[in-house]
Amino acid sequence: MNAESDERDEVAATPAPGSDAGDGGAAERELGSRAPGFIRASRVLHLSWQVGIFVVGLAVVGAGIVMLPLPGPGWLVIFGGMAIWATEFVWAQLVLRWTRRKVTEAAQRALDPKVRRRNIILTTVGLVIIAVLVGIYVWKFGVVMPWKIEQ
Repeated sequence: MNAESDERDEVAATPAPGSDAGDGGAAERELGSRAPGFIRASRVLHLSWQVGIFVVGLAVVGAGIVMLPLPGPGWLVIFGGMAIWATEFVWAQLVLRWTRRKVTEAAQRALDPKVRRRNIILTTVGLVIIAVLVGIYVWKFGVVMPWKIEQ
């Protein structure tokens, strides 16, 4: 065997510093551009690639922002645009990692039995209050639409 190939295999097998691969957790991808090698080789081509990725990501994020007050999956589309940006920009990769970590933490908190019990109690109390208000409305006005009430 060639000693040089053994060294390459050892370097490839060791996790990068700061990655979770050595901790047994899920390995996170390296930060930086994921553009194909021939695009990264040319400065002009790589810059135009980055501009294209930015414009496409901006269009998707803009569409998501428009969908926030309108019907549609606004936040999902915004995170999709961030994922497009994360293919090329380190800042977007860091934002996406932070968001993924916060969503995971929130999901774990929501599955906590004490939190679930509290949420069920609050939902029940809210539904009882709404039912009482609807009952008072029907008792006072009958089944009449609000815009037809005369007083």
